[in-house]
Amino acid sequence: MRKTFQLTAPGKNRDRTLEAVKHEIRKYIRRERGRDLPTGVDYLDFDCRFGLTQDTAEVVHPGNLIGLIDAVAKDGAESFYVELLAKPGHRKARPAQEEGQADESAAADMSDDPAR
Repeated sequence: MRKTFQLTAPGKNRDRTLEAVKHEIRKYIRRERGRDLPTGVDYLDFDCRFGLTQDTAEVVHPGNLIGLIDAVAKDGAESFYVELLAKPGHRKARPAQEEGQADESAAADMSDDPAR
């Protein structure tokens, strides 16, 4: 998805337009993640760019996208550019811990929780 979204439209409430734009972005991400994965791929990741124009767009984390949209709308911008491109993701194994370290970290986690 490469698109410039307009936040102002004649005859439409700006807040409703903003919510519709956020819904469209979330729907696109949900639809892409629901597709069948190619062989050898663990999950779909996204390359994301955001800016007021396509030329000024910067790389951002997809999880920060809605917050950036809210900030741009609060500043009074008329439009913004979003680029979301799905890419294959591969999970990396966590480094193995020694058994003594694992026991200590589990004991520390239990002692921090007052409900236990």
